[in-house]
Order: sequence, then C-alpha cells, then structure tokens
Amino acid sequence: MKRSWNTLSQMSNGLYTVQDFERAAYRLVVEQVLYANDRMARTAYAIVEDHFGDFVSALEPLGIRLERNAHYRYIVALPTHGEGTPVTLAETLLVLVLRQRYDEAARQGRLEEHGEVVVELPELQEAYQALASRAMPDVGDLRDLARTLKRWGVCRLVESEPDDPQPFHLRVRPAIVEIAGEQWLQRLDQHNRDDDDAEDAVEDDDAAA
Repeated sequence: MKRSWNTLSQMSNGLYTVQDFERAAYRLVVEQVLYANDRMARTAYAIVEDHFGDFVSALEPLGIRLERNAHYRYIVALPTHGEGTPVTLAETLLVLVLRQRYDEAARQGRLEEHGEVVVELPELQEAYQALASRAMPDVGDLRDLARTLKRWGVCRLVESEPDDPQPFHLRVRPAIVEIAGEQWLQRLDQHNRDDDDAEDAVEDDDAAA
C-alpha cells in the first residue's frame, strides 16, 4: 500500500476521514462496481478516483485489480485470478444474454448518456431463447436474478408505468463489458460439462439397473 488511510485523510485537510477511505474500499470489494452517477455511490467513487493508485496498491494483495472507465465514470474491482464468486447456470445465462444485447446496442450506437442499454422483456425473451436454447425464466425468477445482477453492477430493474403491459424492463450497465468476459464463457462451459457428467451418471445407473 502506497500511503495509509490516515495519511490520505490528513492530506485531504478534513474532507475525508479514515472511515471514509475504509468504507470506500469495502464498498468497492463488496459491490464490485462504483458508478459516479449513482447517488449512494458518489462519495465512494470520488474517493477512489482521487486516490486510485493508493486503492490499487491496497487491494492488490487481496487478489483484486481495479479498472476505471473515465468516459462513463465507473470503477470496477475484478479478481486477479479469475475465479470470482460461484454463480448458478441461470445467473450465467442471463449475464451472457445481457452482454450480447449490450454489445449489439453498442454496435448500433444505442448507448444512453451513462452507457446504459434498455432491454425490454420481449427482446430479452427472444434473445434468451436464441442464445440459451431454452425458455427465459418466468417473471418472478427474473426479478430475483436481476437483484443478484444489480449487486454485481451489471444491470438494474426498472418498474414500468401502470399503463405499460410489461411489468418492468432491464437497464444493462456498462461495467458488464469488464465483468462478463472470458471467465464467464469458462463458467458456462463448466456448467455444460457438469450437466453432461450428470446425464452420463444417470445413463450408467439406468444401464446398471
């Protein structure tokens, strides 16, 4: 670590306390992404942005690397070794489908001011069936999955107006580009191998019987 939180606090002339630096580091590790345009994350984002090198040095021994996007103003914490948090197949599939919709919108120049992309449910359903070769989760399960993905900083659920036939839509956030990378394809491949092993085991049991 380059400089202690106490040293940085003193250098800020009372603007930030030691606890402010500790809370910013904790939020970055737990929430994975800090967006400057999120009201509850603005202070933490400003602290990390102003002392980026110090936070890089502080989190490096924990196996965490930091990346920042100056254009859309967010900072993301990524595991150095790529293992990350264990995820379910449903979570993996939804993340990869949303990443595909984000990339497509980026190619078409449909990114909004803060780099977000709106994905309506009919669009999501069509993409999910095409990419995952299975039906999209029902509305209740999709809400639960969206809550998890919100914690990872890759999307947020927006409730619809009363006269809208759709209950909600998803807004895919720009940090999905950093988070849903090659390691997510590896996770999907591992899920597929696990499924194949389970099917082989069932077939062997049936043959034995």
